[in-house]
Amino acid sequence: MHTDTERCVRAVQSKDARFDGWFFTAVLTTRIYCRPSCPVVPPKVRNMTFYPSAAACQQAGFRACKRCRPDTSPGSPEWNARADSVARAMRLIQDGVVDREGVPGLAARLGYSARQVERQLLAEVGAGPLALARAQRAQTARVLIETTALPLAEVAFAAGFASVRTFNDTVREVFALAPGELRARAGRGPQAPAAPGVITLRLPYRAPLNPSNLFGHLAATAVPGVEEWRDGAYRRTLTLPHGHGIVALSPRDDHIACRLQLTDPRDLTLAISRCRRLLDLDADPVAVDAQLRSDPLLAPLVDEGPGRRVPRTVDGAEFAVRAVLGQQVSTAAARTHAARLVTAHGVPVEDPEGGLTHLFPTAEALAGLDPDALALPRSRRTTLTTLVGALADGSLRLDADSDWERSRAELSALPGFGPWTVEVIAMRALGDPDAFCATDLGIRRAAERLGLPATPAALITRASRWRPWRAYAVQYLWTVDGHPINQLPA
Repeated sequence: MHTDTERCVRAVQSKDARFDGWFFTAVLTTRIYCRPSCPVVPPKVRNMTFYPSAAACQQAGFRACKRCRPDTSPGSPEWNARADSVARAMRLIQDGVVDREGVPGLAARLGYSARQVERQLLAEVGAGPLALARAQRAQTARVLIETTALPLAEVAFAAGFASVRTFNDTVREVFALAPGELRARAGRGPQAPAAPGVITLRLPYRAPLNPSNLFGHLAATAVPGVEEWRDGAYRRTLTLPHGHGIVALSPRDDHIACRLQLTDPRDLTLAISRCRRLLDLDADPVAVDAQLRSDPLLAPLVDEGPGRRVPRTVDGAEFAVRAVLGQQVSTAAARTHAARLVTAHGVPVEDPEGGLTHLFPTAEALAGLDPDALALPRSRRTTLTTLVGALADGSLRLDADSDWERSRAELSALPGFGPWTVEVIAMRALGDPDAFCATDLGIRRAAERLGLPATPAALITRASRWRPWRAYAVQYLWTVDGHPINQLPA
């Protein structure tokens, strides 16, 4: 979008927050870059230039605006709506892969050479993987500086910097303030934090956001010991590279309140990325709803509750296991089966607030389970053990960089994986916004109530109008039968 100068100028002059994250405005006279909705008086058109990413702005020598804080914009919705190599690379960089595995590791995951990845990112995002990772480290550092009382030297290494000097230089260059000045502006002194490892922050999103289906679904399907809804917040445990975490997410009018407790602050970048993906916060609801409203069948449902998101997951492998446990059983039964696995194979954790007791077991932990110990039909035991084996040995990966169509084919080749299971995993674990299962009972019931033929063939034909947002259409169709997954818990 940044190449459409006329459209970008209109967005800046109208301070349109819908475009935050889509592009960034760099001001040639002040050498500052802003989000489109920056509240200051817009610069003259001749002094504006536009970039596709904050990293590209920083690489061109611009610093972040202190007023609108463009580094805290929602992410571009493109990266979660596409399955090409650039989008997959961006999702991996958001997960901190470059910091953990370097550019060679990023390239290996994508199946390209490091030079090819660099070239593709420069062409589309305006910055290479190192510059993109550097911009993300700067933002992580800012969060830690402003929301914790960690010593600044510890902040440097937790944010992924190789040295304190690099940390100081980067923060000064990006924010035009020294780390200590950033902390002083945030009003934090040297006092100790209220609880060790606790980080409180705001997760931005593009309005509108309808929390009913999002948090209603997560609360209704919560696995005891791993997830819970309490005091207006969805809480769950997280398995992370350097330890584990507990997160509490609460919907607010203009953001999601996020409270993270991490055993190691180096996991902050990945934890934030997983929470944003879980809640689908980088979506563009205006574009999605506009497409769905073009169908007279869906228009009334969209108008009644616009801004529905697709509840996703923090771990693709975990969700695949839960999808198999949920085959042809009620939500309550699926939760019971999952809770038994958690108790038997999950790693225990301490929750200072009580309620959460375990991490969801990894595929490696489940690889040695005794099939006869599962209270499941024989065919489903085979499905589960085969899935766990494929996930544990790495022959099946359901990560941020997974190729959607290849993963569908690999899942379909496993015993017991029909269209419903494959598509629900594609929708929630892989993040495909166009995932659609015409055999879903809730969708078929909705079609009947809306006067449509409920056969899979007829539904697929009708759903062609909703592409590429069929996964969002599913969220609206599920509201027709009044299922509790669409209701925000009390």
